[in-house]
Amino acid sequence: MGADRDLWTIRRILAWTEGYFEEKEIDSPRLTAEILLSHALSIKRLDLYLQHDRPLNRDELAAFRQLIERRGDREPVAYITGTKGFWESEFTVAPGVLIPRPDTEVLVEQALEFLARKNISMGRVLELGVGSGAVIISIAKANPGLYCFATDISLIPLEVAAFNVKQELELPNLSFVAGSWFSPFNGRAKFDLIVSNPPYIPTGDIQGLQPEVSRFEPSLALDGGEDGLDCIRLIMAKACDHLVPGGVLLMETGSGQRRGVEKIFKECPGFSTVEFFNDYAGLHRVVRLGKKDCQ
Repeated sequence: MGADRDLWTIRRILAWTEGYFEEKEIDSPRLTAEILLSHALSIKRLDLYLQHDRPLNRDELAAFRQLIERRGDREPVAYITGTKGFWESEFTVAPGVLIPRPDTEVLVEQALEFLARKNISMGRVLELGVGSGAVIISIAKANPGLYCFATDISLIPLEVAAFNVKQELELPNLSFVAGSWFSPFNGRAKFDLIVSNPPYIPTGDIQGLQPEVSRFEPSLALDGGEDGLDCIRLIMAKACDHLVPGGVLLMETGSGQRRGVEKIFKECPGFSTVEFFNDYAGLHRVVRLGKKDCQ
């Protein structure tokens, strides 16, 4: 990045960083440079343009250089900045926690649609695999009368999700429980809605993913077994025991897993309906399974 005698203004450092990221084949090189520089300087992205002739001092250059090196090594931007936007909020994320994706907003969208259509304002909602808490917190914020619960087998996501809840002022009915899937409830608790973004990537495909995913994100949140459906099978097999009559299970799935999910559905007599919803790219992303009204 040059000798100390060089005058590194915001405009110049952004141009250099964009070129460097292009050489490294980093996605969205200009946007990435702007996000990291605004983070390093603790200013908004808009201020980068309002202050484009501002020179960076030696400490600011050193701090930004570290961020550039981390991103050049393919560490995800969200882990570098510690935050990720999702639905209508910013969420803290950290290594050991799956980074929320825009595609997962379809899961929230369908959850809110179901709750509104059924006029469920004070029901019970469970999320399996809480991650950062982005999904269940988004649902709870839109329906503050709900009693919401979330489980995770790993303590790191539970800690991060709890931290994200503390940033909200009016979510008293949201609880986190350590444990694998339904195990903390022993078949007793019943919910109007269960949501989950379970691991669904086939084991053999993980190493072929982008380095940002394969090297940095938790394999526990990615690896769905040989065909990617191990966790989906388990959840579908047990969900009806934890749903009220007419309740719904919503899950994110892989875009090519529709036939596999339909086959599992046929083996789960407790469910009466199955429907699939596309993500914003037009790919199958969310499945909605309805429990029979009468058991």
